[in-house]
Amino acid sequence: MIGERLVRRVSATRGFARVAPHVVPALDRAVHRLSRGRTLLSTRMLPGVILTSTGARSGLPRRTPLACMPAGDGWFLVGSNFGRTGHPAWTYNLLGCPAAEISWKGRDVPVTARLLHGAERADAWRLLLAFWPPYAAYQDRVDREIRVFRLDRS
Repeated sequence: MIGERLVRRVSATRGFARVAPHVVPALDRAVHRLSRGRTLLSTRMLPGVILTSTGARSGLPRRTPLACMPAGDGWFLVGSNFGRTGHPAWTYNLLGCPAAEISWKGRDVPVTARLLHGAERADAWRLLLAFWPPYAAYQDRVDREIRVFRLDRS
């Protein structure tokens, strides 16, 4: 429990927000490749997926390791960008083309993404804050509303 609290505290800091986007995805991609798609390094603390979406500008496949929260038959993805100012690129990709695929526990799963709004987003946000409290610190640091997507199997 102490380790988990420490990780949550550290991950809510601005220093983590500066370093993590450059380090965590690269490590996750390497571990995912070495484990033949079975795991990500970051899943030691949070469940994670590799999202394959279509680039909004390029039209090319884009693979992004992301934390997720399983939700029934689907998943929630949070566009927190570690509490940095802009929305992460993968959120624009899902807005442009909601058909995507995730690698989940070694399996490729076709999904459809939906940006949540209003009461549905508020309900999901409460669940997400209970699941990973640092999301609150990320939201406090930015003026934008952090995007929350629901992924459902296609």
